Amino acid sequence: MGPAGSGKSTYCSTMVQHSETLNRSVQVVNLDPAAEHFDYPVMADIRELIQVDDVMEDDSLRFGPNGGLVFCMEYFANNFDWLEESLGHVEDDYILFDCPGQIELYTHLPVMRQLVEQLQQWEFRVCGVFLVDSQFMVESFKFISGVMAALSAMVSLEIPQVNIMTKMDLLSPKAKKEIEKYLDPDMYSMMEDNSDTIRSTKFKKLTQAICGLIDDYSMVRFLPFDRTDEEGINIVLQHIDFSIQYGEDLEFKEPKENEEEPANLNYDEIFQGKVDS
Repeated sequence: MGPAGSGKSTYCSTMVQHSETLNRSVQVVNLDPAAEHFDYPVMADIRELIQVDDVMEDDSLRFGPNGGLVFCMEYFANNFDWLEESLGHVEDDYILFDCPGQIELYTHLPVMRQLVEQLQQWEFRVCGVFLVDSQFMVESFKFISGVMAALSAMVSLEIPQVNIMTKMDLLSPKAKKEIEKYLDPDMYSMMEDNSDTIRSTKFKKLTQAICGLIDDYSMVRFLPFDRTDEEGINIVLQHIDFSIQYGEDLEFKEPKENEEEPANLNYDEIFQGKVDS
């Protein structure tokens, strides 16, 4: 999830490529009826069910882009059987749902919440991944706006959520250093640094209240995402795996029979660091 242009499709593409190097199967479902193209294979595409262009061209509906997308998503919510048939059943499914970017889908419309509940009924473990563009977050007030968008999705969907700052590879060295304070922010000190720029007393109090909510409850933190950094991608993947408990029910692999235990090995000395293991 995330605003338009935050890098959702790029994230999916990167995760598919990264998982291939790990010999791990990852499938992608496109849920954006206005998508034009993507550079990864999809196991299901909502455009096979309904497309925004078709809705906008319908003379009886006469929707614009936003109204057309809302109509498409509500139509999708009434046809979850199409999704169930498209998903099929494969053991240890790991599926990325590439969602639309309109924020109203995660705030005051029930569509995404209905999708989450339906997936849970199908015994999927669901984790939300909320993306924001790091280039947008390098200023404190823009950062607060991004945090509130992530928080609204978290409150609306009521599922574990991993928040990510994307496009870190596009930042200048100076901007990368500047953005570190936003990954694990001290909201009160951030307010003090910008107190001189706020002239309205009411706006200052509102901003302080929002910062207090974020800081006191530690509800939103961000992970950096650089598509060229394998270690960083692994860290993001580990956070998501932990959220959905992925791999906990996989079978333990027994050691091969010819891998016998070395004779006369002193385990006490190993734990004391006396034997090079």
